[in-house]
Amino acid sequence: MAWIRPTYTRSQVDRTGEILANPAGISDDVLNESLNIVNNWRTAHNYPLHAITMTLRVRAKRVDQTRLIAQRIKRLRSTEAKLRRFAGMQLSRMHDIGGCRAVVQSVSHVDSLVSVYEKARAKNPGRGHEFLKKYDYIKSPKKDGYRSIHLVYKYRTTSRRHRAWNGLRIEIQIRSRLQHIWATAVETVDAFTGQALKSNIGEESWKRFFALMGSMIALKESKPTIPGTPSVEAEIKNDLKALYEQERMEATLWGMSTAVEIIVAGKLGKAKLFLLDLNTREKKLSIRGYQEHEQPNALTESLKLEKKHRDNPEVQVVLVSVGSAQALKRAYPNYYLDLSSFMAQVNEAIKA
Repeated sequence: MAWIRPTYTRSQVDRTGEILANPAGISDDVLNESLNIVNNWRTAHNYPLHAITMTLRVRAKRVDQTRLIAQRIKRLRSTEAKLRRFAGMQLSRMHDIGGCRAVVQSVSHVDSLVSVYEKARAKNPGRGHEFLKKYDYIKSPKKDGYRSIHLVYKYRTTSRRHRAWNGLRIEIQIRSRLQHIWATAVETVDAFTGQALKSNIGEESWKRFFALMGSMIALKESKPTIPGTPSVEAEIKNDLKALYEQERMEATLWGMSTAVEIIVAGKLGKAKLFLLDLNTREKKLSIRGYQEHEQPNALTESLKLEKKHRDNPEVQVVLVSVGSAQALKRAYPNYYLDLSSFMAQVNEAIKA
């Protein structure tokens, strides 16, 4: 397979990041060239992402036979939003341009998989990819309620054939099934309401609701609750129930969680790559599947759609890789506007 290599210098990439963070007054020609640079930089992460995901698949299988593995390149809109949100961030050092994820049964499985990585690193610290940092959002949850463990690596090889990708950063997310349900529910609400709750930006009632639900799930997993929420289950439940009823959130969530019209292009049976194109206003999800050798076509189509819908928040485009079409909805329920599993957790949390 012909993998895309980075063709611009790090200084050019960082200058592009500055332009995308503050595009006001930039000419169309400069903006178009910046989009070409950022798209090359993003797609160049596909090979190191592929290599690191292969290791994740092997290690996760040893821990949990029911694990769910997925990978994606960060969306253009998300990349631009992050550059604007964090002043001075260098695009070349953004560590989640390429990201892979393991969803395992429970928080104990999360701990076991993280342990596999830590033991391998301790045994051969100079072998394989360079470990940069661990973010433990289970031990120290984010204020918005997000909980997971992130491991950041730099791709590293001595192979002359692959050294063009040396230094590119890849983020591994390891989360439990309940943490995944929470996180994808946030993304569904964001898609529908145009908020950015995932970045802790949005209406206070929604922010509080997801923080409280994060704490309820944390208690269920016997882990620390979310900062700024009560630590006693009865108090969390009372606050959650009062907010849920006061803001009539049940009706709102069920209104979002309606069946989407799914439009499938071609056969998905042997596909490994899936291009998802969600229109939240029309409630339509288009899915096109690609086999591994068709990756160049998939990338070209993905970039074209992202550029086309760059300024339309009602359309979300992402190219993802999962094991099969059957695993697609479990990995990305937010693209199906499916909140049923999350609603079940909410109802369990607030019941008398």
